[in-house]
Amino acid sequence: MVSYFLSHAEVVVEPAEPIESWGLSDVGRTRAGRADALAWDSGVDRIVSSTERKAVETAELLGAAVGLVPAQDPLLGEIDRSATGYLPPTEFEGVVDRFFAEPARSVRGWERAVDAQARIVGAVRRLTAAGDATIVSHGAVGALLLAELTGAPVSRALDQPGMGSVFAFDARAWRATSTWQRVPSG
Repeated sequence: MVSYFLSHAEVVVEPAEPIESWGLSDVGRTRAGRADALAWDSGVDRIVSSTERKAVETAELLGAAVGLVPAQDPLLGEIDRSATGYLPPTEFEGVVDRFFAEPARSVRGWERAVDAQARIVGAVRRLTAAGDATIVSHGAVGALLLAELTGAPVSRALDQPGMGSVFAFDARAWRATSTWQRVPSG
């Protein structure tokens, strides 16, 4: 038995728009449309995404490839970083580094890593209690889930190698069965 955690694929960054409304780029749509090769098998009967547009679009493309209509769960959401909104890439990377390095502290008003981890772990446990699922969410909360599944401390070293990445886990044994793999884009 295996479940999957799939991070949303590449997005069109729109600094003036709320982060949760960003949609997939052309490359992201292509990558999400190929996610069934790594984030799906016949034992999975549900796809559940967060409610943010980029995750919903990724789940819809996966669902179209395998013949399922995805559900949504707001508790699968990305880290609440509404206190800062969009940050330029170099500034953003520094804040993310601190987020992972200081998990019990709110960095610049962002949700604390320990709180985001508790939220994602609780949601995934609930969603996989009845059977295997593909969870479509966000890379940082995926890293927090992966830390829990491997018994490792919260660390940026567990972050995804790029948007549109997946790892497998055994929800009954509550352990990761793979590391992150990138869904091919071409």
